[in-house]
Amino acid sequence: MVEPLFFAAIGQDTKAGSTFVLGGQEAKHAVSVRRMVAGESISVSDGVEIQIRGTVSKVHKDNLEISVESVEALTPPSIQLVLVQALAKGDRDELAIQACTELGVFGVIPWQSDRSISIWKAEKKQKGQQRWQTIVTEAAKQSLRPLVPVVAEVLDSQELVESLRSFDQVLVLVPESPSSITQLQLPLTGKIAIVVGPEGGMSEQELATFAKADFSLVHLGTGVLRTSTAGMAAVSYLQAKQGDWN
Repeated sequence: MVEPLFFAAIGQDTKAGSTFVLGGQEAKHAVSVRRMVAGESISVSDGVEIQIRGTVSKVHKDNLEISVESVEALTPPSIQLVLVQALAKGDRDELAIQACTELGVFGVIPWQSDRSISIWKAEKKQKGQQRWQTIVTEAAKQSLRPLVPVVAEVLDSQELVESLRSFDQVLVLVPESPSSITQLQLPLTGKIAIVVGPEGGMSEQELATFAKADFSLVHLGTGVLRTSTAGMAAVSYLQAKQGDWN
């Protein structure tokens, strides 16, 4: 049975044979919700660089002690998929980032597109980013992915174009595009962005700007997927094609 995963800061002095103390909310979840007991296997990651595996040695009310058996360096995948998710009404954008985290995206960029019904105004930008970060962290934990996607600051369309220029490939999901995602020559390594528009689709100005930036406008078949499922479909295809599913 695969051991449960928790997230916490891990000191550089943590090594095999040492004792690691898990505290805070993660310990509360392990003790009160998971009801972990001495002798059970457990894994702890800092979400970025290090993951430890070990066995619960002692359980206390507010923390638990772990006998560390191994310390592993986390290695980013050779293909790093980044979901650019347009803000959407209801919880559709949140469903998208949650599922795509479970499927293995490396990062998430919130996009304030021209036709987004949901708007993150100045006072909401930080709260929105923090909420999305919480969602992807919980999704990574649930799906036992030790690398936690980083949620970037929300970007408008022009900011997004500038941000994506450094990517190895940018895929813009457009149902009307004559090109299929299956026709692309994908890089073997590097960063690939997947741009998903809002419920009403992308504006003509946005599509023209993306095309001018030499981004790849592609469709996902004959149907039209919701903003909550388009990213999932694209990530699944890319993971199966040459991502970390291989």
